[in-house]
Amino acid sequence: MQLSVIILNYNVRYFLEQCVLSVQKALEGIDGEIIVIDNNSSDASCAMMQQRFPNVKLIANKENLGFPKGNNIGVALAKGEYICILNPDTVVAEDTFQKILKFANQKIVSQTLPSGDGGLGIIGCKLIDGTGNFLPESKRGIPTPWVAFTKIFGLYKISPFFGKYYVQHLSENESGEVEILVGALMLMKRELYNKIGGFDENCFMYSDDIDLSYRVLQEGKSNYYFHETTVIHYKGESTVRDGTYMNRFQEAMNFFYKKHFKVSVFFSIFMKIGIVFFSFVKMFQGKVKEKGNPENYSLVSESSSKSELIHRLEKKLNSKFTDTIIEGKRTEFVIDLNSVSFQQAIHFMETNKKKNYTFKLLPPNSNFIIGSNSSNDRGEVILVKE
Repeated sequence: MQLSVIILNYNVRYFLEQCVLSVQKALEGIDGEIIVIDNNSSDASCAMMQQRFPNVKLIANKENLGFPKGNNIGVALAKGEYICILNPDTVVAEDTFQKILKFANQKIVSQTLPSGDGGLGIIGCKLIDGTGNFLPESKRGIPTPWVAFTKIFGLYKISPFFGKYYVQHLSENESGEVEILVGALMLMKRELYNKIGGFDENCFMYSDDIDLSYRVLQEGKSNYYFHETTVIHYKGESTVRDGTYMNRFQEAMNFFYKKHFKVSVFFSIFMKIGIVFFSFVKMFQGKVKEKGNPENYSLVSESSSKSELIHRLEKKLNSKFTDTIIEGKRTEFVIDLNSVSFQQAIHFMETNKKKNYTFKLLPPNSNFIIGSNSSNDRGEVILVKE
């Protein structure tokens, strides 16, 4: 088997449904499998999976075991030569895995060492949020004390000299070697994952992807950011940014620094202040300023029954749809994935991103529209057919 896609879910039932639908399309023509691990969700995620995706391997944990352990359970059952760790609040394009696997094979051929071992580590790709905006954490540097300082205090926004945290010398539309990748999508050899022991289960969540990326580098491998496929990552959906979030974020950063860096008393005090400051910023980023209700709605569809769908949406949203987009008006686009491909939808969001535009997706053969108006927003699900 070529590829195993591992999806760890916790209370994001509708986002999970959309994600699995997109992954199924992306695995067409690939010898692959989907493994969903549920961390004791209370939102009927498992019931949905059993009803809608009976052929997908589902592991229903009896408690929330955290991100590292949940994914390790999934990988232990995987049969693929490659594995892809994938968040449930993502949407992949139909050719995402084909393109990344081709890139991986090219790198293995070009980097084969005399020992016969390839130098390939982890591959990540271009991620956008629910408004079509690029997510800079798609490519990152090692958060050494200095790099962490530039991030915590926002110096990276001032000058490219401080741009190592988000690897600013590499543009979002340029593939290249990076140090750290985000856990929303990480593709790598299963053999390498097992060799380094997978995710460290001593970390409940948040710094696990940094730690895994760093340990891959310690094995002498190279990690890559690949820009030629774009994936939606709603990002804020799986996490409520409250006091618990802040405490766990602090614990995660402390875990990484204690594990990988020698720390002095001065450094420990500095990092404590910095982590508290940074985690407060992250927590309050979740308090999204409301954009207000859309003033216009527009349907993106190639369906022959488009008018029927518009009538149903208008009734549910209590708003009229129009094909005329008025500049400066708050407009929400509903993209019909029954007639438009995932790739086309992603491209539409990327190329039409504007301050006053928001997007919702209508997944194939589903009764809801779904989306998020901010990378820190919990997102919105609207049932359109009971």
